[in-house]
Amino acid sequence: MSDLPMEADIAEFQNYLAAERGLAANTVISYGRDLRKFAAYLESVGTTSVQKVTRGNVIDYLISEKRKGIASNSVARNLIAIKMFFRFLVAEGVLQDDVTELIESPKLWRILPETLTIEEVDRVLSLPDMSTPAGIRNRAMLEMLYATGMRISELANVKLDDYNPRSGTVLCHGKGSRERIVPVGRQSIASVSLYLKESRPHFLKGRDSPYLFVTRLKSKFSRVGLWKTIHGYVRKLASDKKVTPHTFRHSFATHLLANGADLRVIQAMLGHASISTTQLYTHVDKERLKAIHRKYHPRA
Repeated sequence: MSDLPMEADIAEFQNYLAAERGLAANTVISYGRDLRKFAAYLESVGTTSVQKVTRGNVIDYLISEKRKGIASNSVARNLIAIKMFFRFLVAEGVLQDDVTELIESPKLWRILPETLTIEEVDRVLSLPDMSTPAGIRNRAMLEMLYATGMRISELANVKLDDYNPRSGTVLCHGKGSRERIVPVGRQSIASVSLYLKESRPHFLKGRDSPYLFVTRLKSKFSRVGLWKTIHGYVRKLASDKKVTPHTFRHSFATHLLANGADLRVIQAMLGHASISTTQLYTHVDKERLKAIHRKYHPRA
């Protein structure tokens, strides 16, 4: 069987599923369809026999399916069929090694978050019109968002009493009623101080509000309203990046990590209950390092 083309190997595998595993006819057909789709991909990259398939081929195929917008469940089902196929080939003596053995389910894959470069963040921060009360306020909000890594909803809910310019910190009210104290930074403090002096009184017009950032209606921002305000500036970047309400948060964490911050410290500032959530940013930074290596290393 080792000299047969891949179609014959797939047919043998289907016979095994039906005769020895007793799987339903529809299941056998489904596995065959998934494997033939995989075989067509392999043929498109110049691989026409199972002996030449590599672990990289399998991963590249799964990634290509994911990029087409195929649901994770469907990609995972494809991998199950491929894994079963290669286990069968090893058991039959067609292959010595199972190249799929260490490939994890695409259900577990995390899409790396989009981040802004430091230069892009600087450009966004420079966009608000500082000659207007709204521009002064918006610059202060952008500065605090990037300085602290807060979620949009957390920034909307920051109260005057939560902000302490003397200590350079702000109290964040996170998910699950968890609170954390986060450093703010000199530039953010300067922007917020200007806002408190020249902009916030303009919006409140003598009224009181417990919230740090207020709208022209003298009320606190909603999560959606705050994001619309911020996204209005981000759109001006003319970038093809998909920017979400979490992009500043992701950028905050990635830039800290890239400059040597300890992962546990970043976890505390982001308010992650589990370090595994924060570890996602190590992958983001690795991608950046790989890109730099490819660009500048003479033998990359």
